[in-house]
Amino acid sequence: MIQIQQKDRDMVRSFFIKHWGSPQMVVSSGNYQCDELEGMYVKDDEGNIHALLTYMIRSGECEIVSIDCTKPNKGFGKQLLQAAEAVAKAAGCYRMKVITTNDNFDALRFFQKNHYFLSELRVKAVDQARTVKREIPLVSAEGVAIRDELILVKSL
Repeated sequence: MIQIQQKDRDMVRSFFIKHWGSPQMVVSSGNYQCDELEGMYVKDDEGNIHALLTYMIRSGECEIVSIDCTKPNKGFGKQLLQAAEAVAKAAGCYRMKVITTNDNFDALRFFQKNHYFLSELRVKAVDQARTVKREIPLVSAEGVAIRDELILVKSL
């Protein structure tokens, strides 16, 4: 587990561009440049990032802005999540929060397995995000219309 440092910013930016088209994340809680956020990552011996998590702490809450794993089912995501929760506790946060979309079944399963629960549904929130970031697809690779945000939380 490696905390993102200033020297890592280009590598992190490249990761987001490769996997998401840009480092910009637009959700109902804000418009983020993920490559500029606090976070941590796991990489292999060749220096390739296998998993990356970014977060924002404000008002006693730690929002996970992004979490990506290129090697699923290896425990990297869980390691990053636990590390972020430890950082949040040390910063005095009372809860963790993550926003995902209605089509992201893997994220819903992952966070619920890690004791996060659904707290809110924001109907058509992705339509609003598309006004800022037009490249957000209308439909997932699995054919599910991408339109709503689901908010999951965990008390610390």
